[in-house]
Amino acid sequence: MAAADDFLCILVPDRARMRQKDIAGTGETGKAGQVMIGRMILGHVLAGAALVLCLQPALAQQQPAATLRAGVVQLSKAPVPVTANLSGQASATQSAAIRPLVDGVVREIAYQPGHPVKEGDLLFSIDPKSYDAALALAKASLQNAQAALPGAQSALDRAERLVGTSVTQEALESARVTFAQAQAAIAEAEASVQTAEINLERTRITSPFDGIAAIASVSIGDLVTSGQSDALTTVTSLDPIYVDLSEASARMLQLRARVTSGAIKPGDRIAAQLRLENGEAFKGEGQLDSVGASVSTTTGTVNVRFRFANPDRLILPGMFVRAELTLGTADAFLVPQLAATLQADGTLRLFVLDENDTAQELRVTSIGSTERAWIVADGIADGTRLLVDNLDNMKAGQKIDPVAATISDTGIVSDSAGEN
Repeated sequence: MAAADDFLCILVPDRARMRQKDIAGTGETGKAGQVMIGRMILGHVLAGAALVLCLQPALAQQQPAATLRAGVVQLSKAPVPVTANLSGQASATQSAAIRPLVDGVVREIAYQPGHPVKEGDLLFSIDPKSYDAALALAKASLQNAQAALPGAQSALDRAERLVGTSVTQEALESARVTFAQAQAAIAEAEASVQTAEINLERTRITSPFDGIAAIASVSIGDLVTSGQSDALTTVTSLDPIYVDLSEASARMLQLRARVTSGAIKPGDRIAAQLRLENGEAFKGEGQLDSVGASVSTTTGTVNVRFRFANPDRLILPGMFVRAELTLGTADAFLVPQLAATLQADGTLRLFVLDENDTAQELRVTSIGSTERAWIVADGIADGTRLLVDNLDNMKAGQKIDPVAATISDTGIVSDSAGEN
């Protein structure tokens, strides 16, 4: 207790005198004085602690922020191609499900699945025996009808000569009807012959156009029927091939407005380059075939169809692809994508350096993109120094130690000396 009391004497100078009075005092008076002094000491200690806590934020604010080392590139406005990246799906220029048009038994499968076929090449053969017989019967009926015609003609001529003498008017009308019926019988027989010839020809099922025939769904000996729901095979034309791309109608309106205002200078045509599902660039440039005349009520997009030469059959119907469309050119800045953060409202957040080497946040809007850069037409001054790395630790007002940087084709940032 004595040691503690000595410590209190150090904190409170008057404590020594109070202590002497307490020694002189006795009983309850001395104890009450000690309690009161303890409360005073506790109040002083708490007040001091509160003062220290209040001063800490102010002291922290007075400390200068650490300088952050970061790479910068200088932006300059120049003519750049305006592109748009769209996703889409390939579709065949022609595709036909092959079905029989007559009944019969499959006698021959005359093609190799997956191999090219030409227009008119035989695919399937159906047993023609019954159709040969039907054609022979139709020809016989035609001959019979043709044989009856001369007799009807002679009867009509005789009736016309003798009418009014030995032939009545009623007999003349009857001869005329008989002759007309003979002519109709010939026409009917000729139609029957033509039908029989068509049916016989349909026993040979051929390719309707050049393409690739798929695996047959039937075997030799199977019975097929005219117009059945199951196709015998499918022939698909792969060269050329269509690629159907989708673009939001709102973005199309924006692009049209920029072209109208002169911000984008359209080229003679819209060129398209494809990237396949494995990331491989497709060799060959597509040509615009058609633009949809309506907007999808479910996706809000417009269909844009391009036509690509596909001699190696790398693109197959149903394959998903990405296309880069070159829409024209614009006087704009190329902002590296790694230096920009796309915001929810569609703007880009950048950090640039001011004249005091302090980072400042900037919001801009792109009018398109290239493979590794955003195309920005305005909102940036020529010669602006753009920060390209250490962006995760960046904030407005941050002091920067700038280092001239370059960005490789693979997106790696390095300083002018080549250090990463």
